[in-house]
Amino acid sequence: MRDFVDGSAFNFEQGQRARKLFAAVVLAALDDAIADDKKYGNGAEQIARWARSRDGREVLSCAGIDPNERVVKGLMEFVSKGVRTSVALSREESERRMAAEAEEAEAA
Repeated sequence: MRDFVDGSAFNFEQGQRARKLFAAVVLAALDDAIADDKKYGNGAEQIARWARSRDGREVLSCAGIDPNERVVKGLMEFVSKGVRTSVALSREESERRMAAEAEEAEAA
């Protein structure tokens, strides 16, 4: 019984590591699309094409993201904002966005 529990915990942990690895691939694809958007102006189309492709759907699924059209639109919107993933995931950026939203709410 104990061996079964240890094996299940190990397998779950390995699965979580694999999911994080694929999530990192998605973040890298977003950064590449943002760079393309700044350089060529076609980043949103590039990320949409990748996310709709067979490989893109597979990577999104392995990252734990359901590869549906709503997700594709969200990825396109993220790329069009032009904020790099490392900046968007930072605490300072999150606090800045929250402060901006609070100011907008007060103004309304």
